[in-house]
Amino acid sequence: MKGESLRTVLVAAAANLAIALAKLVAGLVGGSAAMLSEAAHSAADTVTELLLLVAVRRAGRPADRRHPFGHGKAGFVWALMAAVTTLVGGAGFSITNGLHEIGHGEDLANLTPAYIVLAASFVFEGISFARGLTQLRAEAARHRVGMLRLARMTSDTALKAVLFEDAAALCGLLVAATGLVASQLTGSALWDGAASVVIGLLLLVVALTLIQANMSLLIGQAATQRTETGIRAVLLAQPEVEDVVELLTMMIGPGEILVAAKIDFRDEWSAAGVERACEEVDRRLRAQIPGVKHVFLDPTPTRR
Repeated sequence: MKGESLRTVLVAAAANLAIALAKLVAGLVGGSAAMLSEAAHSAADTVTELLLLVAVRRAGRPADRRHPFGHGKAGFVWALMAAVTTLVGGAGFSITNGLHEIGHGEDLANLTPAYIVLAASFVFEGISFARGLTQLRAEAARHRVGMLRLARMTSDTALKAVLFEDAAALCGLLVAATGLVASQLTGSALWDGAASVVIGLLLLVVALTLIQANMSLLIGQAATQRTETGIRAVLLAQPEVEDVVELLTMMIGPGEILVAAKIDFRDEWSAAGVERACEEVDRRLRAQIPGVKHVFLDPTPTRR
């Protein structure tokens, strides 16, 4: 999964870098605030992808003595920094630049390069978005859930960021094109400035959504209810298990789950039988539940 996420981020980074430079040139030539906002949007996305590359690489480092559960949460930290970059670099610039054009007005020059760049950008952003959707579809099939549900709930923050930002980029391109056409038809730069503000607000929503998701994962977010139900079913299917007293899960990295459970084992089983049951449960959880990385079982009698 980490290899797939790395390729997805690399495709997005290459597309956004080329698009940012093209939008910047078109914005400077045409004097369009919306195009400059789109250039800032793509530049922020490029920096975001670079931070996500660091996130994927850091999260994939193996466990060591100081970090026995691995470095998975490092991916959440760097993904959080990437979301903040989108908030400050993309949303902040777009909104302030659009408000400035609305208040002071700008003379729009030759907009033909802007239209060409917008069309080309839509194609490249579409390629990047399609790559993310391909990975999302594969992971949804692996987890046997819907694509939309997985996009909301996934702990693969790199994939989630690419999907959300590419979707925002495609919408932003349509908004920028609408603003340019309206300004050209009316002769007023108001529409171009308004488009810039809308792009900024769109980025603001995406950034805040990603910040909230990464904060939840850093605090210690549990696995999904569906996953916990599957884990409980595997535990109860073991013949030696009488009841699951308490089940706790936590996402310790992109797609990695820690399982801790208090189990009431049947009284007739010996200590050796309980030990063998714990090993069998560990094996079954890892085989049947995608992402289970660590399993800790505590024999605990049910309080009646």
